[in-house]
Amino acid sequence: MHGNAFEPIQLPEWVWDRDEIRETLKNRNVAGLFNLAVKYAGASQVRLSAATGIAQGRISQLMRGQRQVTDLEVYERIAAGLGLPDHARMLLGLAPLDIASPTGNRGDEHQEQTEELTARIEAATAIDSTMVMILSTDTNNLRLLDRRLGSAAIADKMRAQITQIERAHHHAIRPGIRTKLAHVLSETAALAGWQAIDICALKDAWDYHEHAKAAAREAEDPALLAYACGQQAYVLVDLGRPAEATELLQYTRASYDRRVPGHLRTWLAAAEAEAAAILGDEATCRTALDQAAALLPGGDADPSLPYVSLNRHHLARWRGNCLVRFGDPETVEDLRSALAGMDGTYNRAEAGLRCDLAHALLAMGELDAAQPHLYRAEQLATMIGSRRHARRIKELTRAATRATH
Repeated sequence: MHGNAFEPIQLPEWVWDRDEIRETLKNRNVAGLFNLAVKYAGASQVRLSAATGIAQGRISQLMRGQRQVTDLEVYERIAAGLGLPDHARMLLGLAPLDIASPTGNRGDEHQEQTEELTARIEAATAIDSTMVMILSTDTNNLRLLDRRLGSAAIADKMRAQITQIERAHHHAIRPGIRTKLAHVLSETAALAGWQAIDICALKDAWDYHEHAKAAAREAEDPALLAYACGQQAYVLVDLGRPAEATELLQYTRASYDRRVPGHLRTWLAAAEAEAAAILGDEATCRTALDQAAALLPGGDADPSLPYVSLNRHHLARWRGNCLVRFGDPETVEDLRSALAGMDGTYNRAEAGLRCDLAHALLAMGELDAAQPHLYRAEQLATMIGSRRHARRIKELTRAATRATH
């Protein structure tokens, strides 16, 4: 019996006692759990969606291994929807529902959990400053790969990196090492958040930035916290809420502007300008752009801010991206200057820049000049798997088509 979409999913009690199922629970293998529901309860994806409150499309992606669950609240909904008994909930890493008797007569499983926790804490004690530096280097290497190849090419490596850092941080005892791990975790989660924005996975992006902010607070690093807050504003922009994004960026600047290095102050000002431009607030946009130009330090990078890459060429690109929305005649020259200064390692940024240049040229009626930039932008967006840029390229292509008729 497959049952209707709203009938509770009930699996046989003995299923949860099988060794392979216990491993599925320990590994938090969501696809495996859903397949159990299909096999032993005849549950359809629609029924799984109704039972767990997870959209059917995401259920499908989870079952194919294309998405991962990172939110504890989602695991809770899955456990409730599949009717996991307390001993199965605990193997999944959740609290038992019956606090007075969490394991019933399953003392051996309680012992297993104790041994597993002890082993993880022991493993975490092996992490020293050198290991933290290696993890930090790995995150930076992933950042460099992301700039060239896009998030899709390194998705598995990113998931493995976050899992490794989270597990080490979660079980670290020594305060100094734990703080350093929190710093690396914040950087890594913020990178994952930006990648999620690029593929239009906005809920995932929001959650990653919440993790980044929490880790930054534990690391007591105002620069990391300000950066995660600033980047999270782009989730609001892409949700169609530029007024709230502008407000968030203004608050972040007011709270942290004097406490963070110059390159990050510049970045925050430019981000505010972009949100204001999308909002249509030209006065705020131009003021923020002028502030960004005044704040930009000399030199291309700040070693303390590996997650911020900003120089005069990048700022020219940003200025062009903002002012193209207001038909500023200087936009094309700003964008051409930025393009000339690019070194070929920022494929996502170049895709965005060429979209801006095509936009500016189309606004000037120069269709033939716009087409090569639009073509190259599409090549880059396809190569790096950027849905965000692909969406904009589609809009500009439609505008170019209309201009020819």
